[in-house]
Amino acid sequence: MDQALALIGFALATSATPGPNTMMVTASAAQVGVARVVPHMLGITFGFPAMIVAVALGLGLPFAQIPGLHQAMQALGAAWLIWLAWKIATAPVNAAEAPARPPLGFLGAAAFQWVNPKAWMIALAALPAFTVPGQPILPQALWVALVFALVSMPCLLFWAWVGRTARHLLGAGARLRAFNIAMAVLLVLSLLPLALG
Repeated sequence: MDQALALIGFALATSATPGPNTMMVTASAAQVGVARVVPHMLGITFGFPAMIVAVALGLGLPFAQIPGLHQAMQALGAAWLIWLAWKIATAPVNAAEAPARPPLGFLGAAAFQWVNPKAWMIALAALPAFTVPGQPILPQALWVALVFALVSMPCLLFWAWVGRTARHLLGAGARLRAFNIAMAVLLVLSLLPLALG
């Protein structure tokens, strides 16, 4: 029971704190509203737990054993985050030119987890911390993945609400542009642990 509560606390803390996923959801909700960001949030909610299970089953081993592969994925993830930050910073701020959809949908958000530095750090920390060596890994990984799946959507809905509220408070024009730029800068700053690590 204590380990389950610890896992729930860990999932909440890591899912609710700012990172690439939360910053993109916030910025997207500010642009297109919460309803249109739901596919993006569902992509995270299912994509990250799927990544946890895949890593537990050994798909993470090549990254640990081949340093060049890990560095290539980090570079790809950083490049994608910088491109997304640019898209957020330059997103239309007037209703007449508002985008029809957020930068990522379900599949894009699910795939993004594989190049998301924070997702890798969480998965690689959660599996050893909340699994028991010598026990079958799949049921344990499924349990960890389920907890993250259940915790993810409420946390993402909060960040989407923050974005929608910011849009309502800021309106359009220069203030919304400043908000978009701030979200883009925060997204790029989320790369600092990767750069410093």
